[in-house]
Amino acid sequence: MKLRKSFFVTSCLVSTFLSCSAYAADASNTTTKAKTASAKQQAKTRNADVSSNEMVIVTGTHASNRKARQSTSPISVLSSEVLRRSGEMNLADAITRTYASINVSNMGNDAGALTSAFRMRGLNPNEVLVLVDGKRRHTTANIYADAGPDFGSTPVDLNMIPAAAIDHIEVLEDGAAALYGSDAIAGVVNIITKKTNHGLNTSFQTGANAYNGDGWQYLASVDGGTKLGNDGYIHLSGQVYHTDHMVPYTEDHRLLGYKPEGAGTSLYTGSVKVPKDSNKVTSTPEETRENLSIDFGKKLSEGIEGYGLITYAHRHAESYENYRVPGTIQGMYPYGFSPLETIEENDYAATLGLKGGNFLGFSWDLSTTYGADEDKVGDKNSVNAGMLSSKCLVRSANPGSTSPYLSTDGCGWSPTSARAETYRMAQWTNNLDMKRSFNIASVVPVTVAFGGEHRLETYKVEAGVPPSYEAGGMAGYVGLQPQNAGNWSRDIWAGYLDGDFHPTKHWDLDFAGRFEHYTDVGNTENGKVSTRYDITPRIAIRGTISNGFRAPTLAEQHFSAINVGATTVSGLLPVSSQAARTLGASPLKPERSTNASGGIVLEPLKNFHVEVDAYQINVRDRIIAGGSTNGPVAINAVEQLGFVIPSGLDPNAVSTYYFANGASTRTQGLDIKADYLLHMHRYGNLALSASLDLNRTRLSHVGTTTVDGVSTPLLNAATASYITTSYPRSKLILNAYWTVGNWDINLRQTRYGETTTMLGYQDWTPSSATCISDGVASALRYSSKCFAQFKNTPRWLTDLSIGYRVNRQWHLTVGANNIFNVRPRRVQEIYNNYGARIYDANSAQVPMTGGYYFGRIDARF
Repeated sequence: MKLRKSFFVTSCLVSTFLSCSAYAADASNTTTKAKTASAKQQAKTRNADVSSNEMVIVTGTHASNRKARQSTSPISVLSSEVLRRSGEMNLADAITRTYASINVSNMGNDAGALTSAFRMRGLNPNEVLVLVDGKRRHTTANIYADAGPDFGSTPVDLNMIPAAAIDHIEVLEDGAAALYGSDAIAGVVNIITKKTNHGLNTSFQTGANAYNGDGWQYLASVDGGTKLGNDGYIHLSGQVYHTDHMVPYTEDHRLLGYKPEGAGTSLYTGSVKVPKDSNKVTSTPEETRENLSIDFGKKLSEGIEGYGLITYAHRHAESYENYRVPGTIQGMYPYGFSPLETIEENDYAATLGLKGGNFLGFSWDLSTTYGADEDKVGDKNSVNAGMLSSKCLVRSANPGSTSPYLSTDGCGWSPTSARAETYRMAQWTNNLDMKRSFNIASVVPVTVAFGGEHRLETYKVEAGVPPSYEAGGMAGYVGLQPQNAGNWSRDIWAGYLDGDFHPTKHWDLDFAGRFEHYTDVGNTENGKVSTRYDITPRIAIRGTISNGFRAPTLAEQHFSAINVGATTVSGLLPVSSQAARTLGASPLKPERSTNASGGIVLEPLKNFHVEVDAYQINVRDRIIAGGSTNGPVAINAVEQLGFVIPSGLDPNAVSTYYFANGASTRTQGLDIKADYLLHMHRYGNLALSASLDLNRTRLSHVGTTTVDGVSTPLLNAATASYITTSYPRSKLILNAYWTVGNWDINLRQTRYGETTTMLGYQDWTPSSATCISDGVASALRYSSKCFAQFKNTPRWLTDLSIGYRVNRQWHLTVGANNIFNVRPRRVQEIYNNYGARIYDANSAQVPMTGGYYFGRIDARF
């Protein structure tokens, strides 16, 4: 009972953004006493001294009863209440809103917009490991295939886990490959689910982008627990989420009388009137999602407990592609059209395990986890122009025609929707973990842990239906052809050993080592040494040095795609293809990292805590978008894969790239976290917190490739900026949470530092404009060598929410995020494709959605 109460009142405090529990509903979720407590008793619980009741962590250590501020590596704990007070309905957005070291890009492109991805400490989403209850979570199958900071990522999609099932999140801010294996370079996010056997919690929230007048959202969630026999539990959680498109106002300059040079005839004819904001490519997707989880556990015999977790999620989402102006397909779309990229996604996972506490003195945990993500990506409100005859392109639309479009006079046929491709990523993981604590010579306390893991990963790509790729493919998104489909797999075997020693009462020393064998990329050996010394009960120093790795994913090794804009084409070549090898591609190898960090933990005053940690992450052989080229060489490479280039394009508007171990980087940063709980007696409690992440990534090496005897860098100025300066130089979060009587107020100020991206020159640029690169003059428009620097200057966001407890069960909240409607800086026309790309899509700074206002009702029984 005390431990549960301890969690309730302290889980917020140990995180970057401490807060005392919002209202007695928190307690009702963890103690039976709170079910019958009066409002006065709830207030007394809320006002309790929480400084000594910090919760126990399970991430980054095998030691028992270790608390976050006692850890040898920095760990933040985010409670479900802190996440709820973010005002965000999606888990990834909630973490970004409240955690300084995690950010997301301003907007996704193409299929990448349909999956949530976050970046930690400036690194790629693939370089963060996500666990659920300490077990490795499977990743999405939907790869981010466009050039940018998220290029190549197939991260864990946090939004496919029902937020209602989450008790708290532990974030390890350090490299941990020696403990957990691949991907744990930037850090580890461990989601801990609810396991209570009582209570019923419901919540409904709705809101919209008030200044924009769109982006309406709603979220309905419920979770509750019940007993399973006399010594077990089942906890069920579910939610339904929906959001409309959010579309900032843009002016497509093609609809304002502008016509790019060489475009031929007028872009639209006659008296057709088209709104100038028809191009909605700068937008957020429309999405509907259903999530479900079942968490259970039961004592099976003396000393043996069975447990399990099942999750399922379904998503349907649609994302706008670039607008096709009137005249493109006159017969079918006299007013022009905006293709929509769609996804039908099913995500599921199941964990079953047994654990016990006495096998030759060892506690043990044996588990198996199977998870998979299946995506059907398609295109609708589109057309395959290559399947239509020339007269069909100018003929008036058949008044009786419906989708799919079918002519009766020999004009040709094209569907208006088509499945472009299907992906499936699956992961089956089996673990055995052993742990024992004892004393060496009855003097030195030691905890020894060791274990093994086997993981089977599979990746499957299915071709689209023929109209999606034949004759140039569907406008907006060209499907994959049979020769680009396949089914791949690999086995991973791992073993680890970890020893935690206390040579003296105040000194902790931890050693960890891990060996892994991949059947496709070979062996890795990783180690970690951490230490901490408590100088006084209020002052401690700590440090860690480790090496790590990230194995290339199956998707990075085998995926290919072609993206077709209104006047551009870009092709991602599979690194193993002849087309990519012609441009200098070579087989991928694992990324290697060296992490070092050191910090100090202080408690200058009672209830006042400060943590300062500096870190450095060196990553070599980073997998990046390499070999970017355009013009005839790119056209030849795309055609080698069997794709048909639409006619009439500027050759320089066709570009290609591929995955490559193309760079080494050094990321340096400083994390500062502080929190203070101020008791104001009759005026309530005020919980103050501040968190700051300073972050800088620099290139230490750029690889080269040789084509036809000419050596060229794998990174150009633009792709280099994606992995170095598109992430905020700093992020500061200041939070004040005031509780008094039945009221609670949360005020948050966030400052995003500057980002810098090198932008390419787009269609607005005159074709006669040239630039000099390596002593050679080339066209400035669509150049892959000449770019312009664009800076997103620092921005402040203000979030405010006000809550009122009606009674023991009901709580009401109204609030606004980004209350002053701060938006990213707009790019100049010369870098703005069609006039519709008004923001830098690759900047991980303030979101483009502007002010968001919401209301929420919570009920606890």
